Amino acid sequence: MKEIRECFESARKDEAKGKKHKGLLIVEPSQKKAEGYLDKARDSLRFCEIYKNAGADYKIPEEWYYSLYYCALAILCKFGIETRSQRCTALFVKYAKEKELIEYDDEFIKKIMVYKEKENKSAVDEREEARYGPSIKIKEVEKQYAEMMDLCKRAISQAQDIVLLEKKFEVPKELL
Repeated sequence: MKEIRECFESARKDEAKGKKHKGLLIVEPSQKKAEGYLDKARDSLRFCEIYKNAGADYKIPEEWYYSLYYCALAILCKFGIETRSQRCTALFVKYAKEKELIEYDDEFIKKIMVYKEKENKSAVDEREEARYGPSIKIKEVEKQYAEMMDLCKRAISQAQDIVLLEKKFEVPKELL
């Protein structure tokens, strides 16, 4: 919780100084933006199919990651949170899930977490390895393809359930 509070505090300080923040900022909730992020998440999966057919496996982990990340951004839009930090985004979604503010599978959150420890890997690391490594065809991507596509589709479905709820979400005061 301390880390998330720091994300909000850092953003407020940056904004007050006229700087672009690198944290979490309270804004007006936006259903339209939330739905737009879900559309982008679906687009990312369509790009996976295109890259697979083109033999460009190295692009696919990036699309898987962004599909999951766009789901998280859609959830933040429902809470009225603007983010400019992958780490802060994942931390907030994890917090919201742990506090039972949302129903969202842990595996989706773990995939977008930014870990400092080398032994902890997420889709962030897989995306970077695929994107910046020399390989075009990646056996691991071929092996994971069906499983990751299914995982992303389930994340989109759960995020959509959250976004379409008539419920008004609020950022807990303990974070501000």
